[in-house]
Amino acid sequence: MRMKDKVALVTGGTSGIGKRIVERFIEEGATVFFSGRRTALGAEVAKATGATFIEANVALEADAERSVTRTLEHNGRLDVLVNNAGGPASGNPLEDLSLQDFDEAVAVHVRGTLAHIKHASKTMRAQAQGSIINIGSIAGHRAGYSSSITYGVVKAAVIHLTRCAAMELGEENVRANSISPGGIATGIFAKAAGLDAASAETMVEKTKGALAKFQAIPRAGVPDDIANAAVFLGSDEASFVNGEDIVIDGGLIWGRRASETRASRQALKGLFE
Repeated sequence: MRMKDKVALVTGGTSGIGKRIVERFIEEGATVFFSGRRTALGAEVAKATGATFIEANVALEADAERSVTRTLEHNGRLDVLVNNAGGPASGNPLEDLSLQDFDEAVAVHVRGTLAHIKHASKTMRAQAQGSIINIGSIAGHRAGYSSSITYGVVKAAVIHLTRCAAMELGEENVRANSISPGGIATGIFAKAAGLDAASAETMVEKTKGALAKFQAIPRAGVPDDIANAAVFLGSDEASFVNGEDIVIDGGLIWGRRASETRASRQALKGLFE
């Protein structure tokens, strides 16, 4: 019960990482509100968890304000805000990049995150307590970890927005941190390949096999890996953690696996034998 008596709002809570964060927060004793655009899925998650679903589009400031207001109606508190909503972006090369697609990605990932922080911060400042958790990506740290330039750019913006918010809100004891996942087995990869949302969710197990080969830890990341970190950041255990980005990727961004290095060295050695 690490989040007992806390009130939380999670965006994009109808599937994948967001859904698991909703479930873990409930398991840890929080009262949870979550938003999303898919009404049917929202109703399913709400029924299964006891959380409250809010139909909303995070890219719209009016919906962000309404989500925060609805959460505050519970008992006037908002202790934890998780900006998780997002999705894949176009992987076209620069010369074929659609600026409309870019603007839409910015609206969801960056503008949506900022809008929710804007409308939650007034209450959190007044409480002199709160935790904001934004979901970034290793693609926001280093180029080449997403096939989409757009995705890498918007996630980098989310990570830096987190630090800027941390420096301002921290003075009122409101913390802002981010989590940067690596390869987490969800439907996002199949969506990026063009599958519809429902079909993408059926491909998660197939995705795990491919993701297990990328990093030193020989398995795919799973939503629990991110949700458990969110529980920590949302709890009082992390009361002195502010402006931090926690990378959860099995070691992917830190370099090549030792087995790959040995194989390359052996191949190079063979050139001189």
